[in-house]
Amino acid sequence: MTGRKPASPPAPPSPPLRASAGSVFGGLVRRTREARGMSQGDVAKLIPCSRPHLTRVESGTRVPQRNFVTACDRIFGTGSELLEIWEEIDWYVPVEHPDWYQRFVRAEAQATVIQEYNCAWISGLLQTERYMRALFSFRQPDGGAELVEQRVAARLDRQRRFDEADPPLFLMVLAEATVRQVVGGPEVMYEQLQHLLDLGRRPNVVIQIAPFGLGARVPFDGFATVVVFPDGKRRFYSESADRGHFIDNPREVQRFQRSFDQLRADALSAPDSAVLIRSVMRGLRNVATTSTDLSVASWRKASYSGGNGGSCVEVADDFPGLVPVRDSKDPDGPALLFRAEAWSSFVDAVKSGGLPAA
Repeated sequence: MTGRKPASPPAPPSPPLRASAGSVFGGLVRRTREARGMSQGDVAKLIPCSRPHLTRVESGTRVPQRNFVTACDRIFGTGSELLEIWEEIDWYVPVEHPDWYQRFVRAEAQATVIQEYNCAWISGLLQTERYMRALFSFRQPDGGAELVEQRVAARLDRQRRFDEADPPLFLMVLAEATVRQVVGGPEVMYEQLQHLLDLGRRPNVVIQIAPFGLGARVPFDGFATVVVFPDGKRRFYSESADRGHFIDNPREVQRFQRSFDQLRADALSAPDSAVLIRSVMRGLRNVATTSTDLSVASWRKASYSGGNGGSCVEVADDFPGLVPVRDSKDPDGPALLFRAEAWSSFVDAVKSGGLPAA
């Protein structure tokens, strides 16, 4: 010990409230420890906890639990001073974009290759607007419509990278459950799966499905990604229930990279994955056909209808993947539901003279 008071680090600009509280409290723990001439290793053994755990508390990146704080009071001889301060802090103030998420987005924005596995939802970069809105509305029911729209706008902004002149290579593995569980209803899900097929045709996007049959061979428990930067360095990122976790150690990252490579080898190929997605879409189409509410349809005259009133066919564009068709002379009569691709083929055939227009 030199006896010199360590300089306080500069405060980051406009930090999230929870991060600020953690930094202030962690700094207090660190200064109290140093004032008593104790090392992190000494204190960690007495708490007891791991030294990295103590480091994260002191740096403000981990919320200390009550038993941790009471142990510090006991070790430092501070009575209940630390506990009283800890109890005054609202550690769980909701923040829109926690620091770990911002770090992930920055890494994603710089990456030349993004390798990702998701077992719960379609990847955010590949979600349609209606899918993400349904997801955010369900997962944040108390946040209000304004917060949902903020989240949607932020995610759509992230997706702009794929429209750049030199977009990253995206290698995605989805658990089969992500394409089978319905988010937002059958129509929204049908549109989402069609979007996956469309994106999969891009030269920089590879989408594979990890089938249920892989079982324990799937190496990740949840969301996980390996990003590659322009200089060739890699970083592994995963998420738990309430925070993200980064690993930069090259040896550890290489281990996760091998796990991801093995997962891609075990998963369905991109063409076979597309076949599975189309199969799920057929089932969704059948469900949508029986549950579609046409009372909200916005009808318009079909493009091939004649101007003399002889072909008075109206269609509606409100149902992704489906085209409702009715006779404009009988608006209260029955309507037919066609698959979008089937209706498009029919119209092309009529326009080319392959079928009579009536």
